[in-house]
Amino acid sequence: MTRYFLGIDGGGTSCRAALADETGRIIGRGKSGASNILTDPDTALRHIEEASRRAFEEAGLVPDLASTSSVLGLAGNNVGDAVSYVSARLPFRQSDIVSDGVIALQGAIGDEDGAIGIVGTGTVYIARHQSKLHSIAGWGFQVSDLGSGARLGQMALQESLLAHDAIRPPTDLTRAILAEFGNNPETVVDFARLARPGDFGRFTPKVFEHAARGDETALRILRQGAACIDEALDAVCRLTRNTGRLCLLGGLGPLYPPYLAERHRGRISAPLADALTGAVTLAIQTFGRKETLTA
Repeated sequence: MTRYFLGIDGGGTSCRAALADETGRIIGRGKSGASNILTDPDTALRHIEEASRRAFEEAGLVPDLASTSSVLGLAGNNVGDAVSYVSARLPFRQSDIVSDGVIALQGAIGDEDGAIGIVGTGTVYIARHQSKLHSIAGWGFQVSDLGSGARLGQMALQESLLAHDAIRPPTDLTRAILAEFGNNPETVVDFARLARPGDFGRFTPKVFEHAARGDETALRILRQGAACIDEALDAVCRLTRNTGRLCLLGGLGPLYPPYLAERHRGRISAPLADALTGAVTLAIQTFGRKETLTA
């Protein structure tokens, strides 16, 4: 009987699943809704099952989750209670929950040593050296995530108020941001008081757009953000002894390299594959041999 393996990439906006046969060939994919196990574990479980069934259906197979092995890369995997709750209710024969960063690392660099930086609304860096995993940063917006989209967006709002108060000269970027708030700084303050990281992050595209036009405020923000990314990558490179592939992932990964120091810009390469492929690979590595031994 053919054995099947599922790789699952679950986050705050969607859940993706890929089904592979025992050769590692992906034969079906499925997608469903949010699967954040911290904020809503029951909804996450429902969407994990839904995406998995859709992967079977795309492959032309009757869903058989109870006979399938899976590796799930999920945000929030570092909170033990949430992981225990979800693990006990997963519909699979056997499964392993790891961080979404671990499956991204596997997809990007394969089985070799190397590192990734995931730069989106937040930031986290993961390195593998001599088969040992290391995680750097990723402690959240309030105390970490330097250089992230949330931080860049927050800085853009700060600069707009500095320009309004004539502490710094206005530029097209600060004018555009203030215009979104009716040129009323109190509205900016009300927004920022309740804003979540993703709310700040929606201003980040404006920063990159205006920087490309030479806007001095946007360039200043990106230089500060890039300096933070450079520092984190320095720490990563010390861990890996400057060996192996170095990839920047996430929504800002392709946008940052022109602003980074040459020592990193020259090393960054494209990922080998995506996180979902990494999850499938880990599922086969984790459970394929075990099933062979117990068959």
